[in-house]
Amino acid sequence: MKLQYNSVEELVYAAESCKKKISEIVLEEQAQTTEQPQERLFSDMKKRFHVMKQSVKEGMAPDLRSSSGLSGGSAAKMKSAVEQGLNHFGSLFGNAMAMALAVAESNSCMGRIVAAPTAGSCGVLPAALISVMEDKSLPEDEVVMSMFTASAIGMVIAKNASIAGAEGGCQAEVGTASAMAAGALTELLGGTPSMVCHSCAIALKNILGLVCDPVAGLVEVPCVKRNAMGVANAFTACELACAGITSVIPTEEVIQAMNQIGKEMNSSLKETAEGGLAATPTGCRLCQEIFGRP
Repeated sequence: MKLQYNSVEELVYAAESCKKKISEIVLEEQAQTTEQPQERLFSDMKKRFHVMKQSVKEGMAPDLRSSSGLSGGSAAKMKSAVEQGLNHFGSLFGNAMAMALAVAESNSCMGRIVAAPTAGSCGVLPAALISVMEDKSLPEDEVVMSMFTASAIGMVIAKNASIAGAEGGCQAEVGTASAMAAGALTELLGGTPSMVCHSCAIALKNILGLVCDPVAGLVEVPCVKRNAMGVANAFTACELACAGITSVIPTEEVIQAMNQIGKEMNSSLKETAEGGLAATPTGCRLCQEIFGRP
């Protein structure tokens, strides 16, 4: 079966027709397209997952600080709160946020990360998968397989809209990452291909219109904390979809809406650091302190 990655519905139809998971048909198709054994592709994906795990570990260091001084240490604070039982919404949620912060802060400090789909949104997918894997003692191989579903969703969005903040705002980066994570979690936790589709739509439409406004032009503020928000949104979308709740607006229409919103968004809100939080008095002051210019 030749997948075109034109729509998430295409993935659902292919999976349901073969009575397989989306991840399984994606792995099979990629093996045929690249003329490589499935085992090799799976091994490569597992290596990426191990890089994700390492970036979580490195990002938890309490003394981690970026060269600008704008980020670092937040993941360690969140992890400490969870370990002490001081967070309010359970260890799974707390650990997921800590992991999302850790990977994003690791990126800010020039650590090695996996762009999933971008460096600015790198914390969402690993945080979602690793936190759930640890909390529910899931086999690592199953988690790695779910990454093929996440990847396919990312490919569809990239093909039909954008995954770049400079083109579509942060909705294109953290929004896509959140949709990828929601889809992967839904499949991982037993959801049907159709549920995966709905979780993707719900996650993405929850972040429609999110602007990209990095303070001082650095991928730190508000980017790091938006990764924590992205994983929370992925959890929400997964829960809703697995409960049988559907998106009224079809996934492809949500993606097209995101694309149109990105085109209509003012350039000052698309990674230029000329608007939004970057243009606030504090944002301007921080830029002056870091770079010596307004």
